[in-house]
Amino acid sequence: MTQPGETVGLAAGAPLPEGIYFVDTSDWGCRNTDPDTCVGVSIPVLAWSTPWTLFGARLQFLAAAPVAEVGIADTTYLYGFYNPFFAAQLAWDLGGGLGFSYLLGAYAGVDTDVGFDTSSLNQRFALSYTGDGWNLTANVIWGIQADGSTKTINPNFVNVDLTATKKFGKWEIGPVAYYSTDLNAPVFGYQKQSQFALGGLVGYDFGPVILQGYLTTDVYEENYGGYDTRLWGRIIVPLGNPFAPPAPVRLATK
Repeated sequence: MTQPGETVGLAAGAPLPEGIYFVDTSDWGCRNTDPDTCVGVSIPVLAWSTPWTLFGARLQFLAAAPVAEVGIADTTYLYGFYNPFFAAQLAWDLGGGLGFSYLLGAYAGVDTDVGFDTSSLNQRFALSYTGDGWNLTANVIWGIQADGSTKTINPNFVNVDLTATKKFGKWEIGPVAYYSTDLNAPVFGYQKQSQFALGGLVGYDFGPVILQGYLTTDVYEENYGGYDTRLWGRIIVPLGNPFAPPAPVRLATK
């Protein structure tokens, strides 16, 4: 359900400033199977960093409505929405540039050419260091699949998204990586898959909008039938804080 590498480049452990954000992460790439298998994904997310705290952590809500296209060379092409995602997150500012977050969410079942009519639980544990212009983040994502799909049954899985970037003025640059592995074989004969990919990220802060791009390629894979190379792009747009208290009115005095 959760695409490996989709949270690379985000300081997922650090609490967001209060407000609403639009974040879209899109990617396209091919795995050198025989024939090639190419996949394009777009994951638009609305995130709300609320004014509320719980257990000393900022309470944040996220919702996503991803779409995907899948093509097998000269044979098959499918596209459509896949499982929407809804989550709540607690993000702690630990001081000294450190942040930790815990997210609890779920994917809802859909019945499309690229989605599965089954739901799943999603938990994420992220640790970030954002001091001195760094973004050093490890985001561990644990997916627990519900049974009962009419099309297939997905395995439980763990993804680990890794970021080590540094800002130089408005520019951001650094290496990224991700790992994913299946935790179980949900049906008889299923061969558990795993992969590890490396790459590099470049970003630029335009002020109201942040753009990021990164290129990744598998350096290890098991039971995928080939190595994946993928180009990613992301746009981050702060939409303001409509729930902020109004600024005090200052009356002119003589």
